[in-house]
Amino acid sequence: MNTKTSRRIFKPLVFIASLLPFAYLLYALYSDTALGTKLLTDDPVQKFDRELGDWTLIFIIITLTVRPLADILKKRELIAYRRMLGLFAFFYGVLHVSSYVGLNLQLEFAEFVKDVVKRPFITVGIIAFTAMAALAATSTKGMIKRMGGRAWTRLHWLIYPIAVLGVVHFYMMIRADFSRPVIYGSIIFVLLAYRYVVKLRRDGKRKRRDAETAAA
Repeated sequence: MNTKTSRRIFKPLVFIASLLPFAYLLYALYSDTALGTKLLTDDPVQKFDRELGDWTLIFIIITLTVRPLADILKKRELIAYRRMLGLFAFFYGVLHVSSYVGLNLQLEFAEFVKDVVKRPFITVGIIAFTAMAALAATSTKGMIKRMGGRAWTRLHWLIYPIAVLGVVHFYMMIRADFSRPVIYGSIIFVLLAYRYVVKLRRDGKRKRRDAETAAA
């Protein structure tokens, strides 16, 4: 199967799979509020909001995993899915913020501003979300051309501090059972370490090549 055929088949599947968490959460919220079930615990609105935030962070991690996985498996075609997954991370981030403002605060924007100013974990979350919005806005091929590849690449390195801020936001938000933010943080640390090692090796090869060229 060639690369184009593979993308034509698997991209729609990845798209549908990425929507499944949201579909389940919508069903669970409806079931809990209308039918009296407890799929989202005793506080379905808060749980719905937090699960959206959780999936935002999960998709950020999945996006960060694509490049190392492509390198290790020597499957460069996997890179084609990275932009879609990154945009789904932003999609869940938008839903997370919208749920918080719309369901938790009942569209009381003055209360939202107060929360951003007074509650540090929300401040951290909004900083991360704003940076994600910048990445989403510059994710098109047209923006890459306008910015230039080098500037675009530097900007999109923001995904790593965004991931770290997401974990900090998660950790500060909860009061017990810190296992998930610790797991997410550990995965992000490993991914950061991998990219750092790759960068060191690439820089080393470039320096050796420059030295050989100069000596020739």
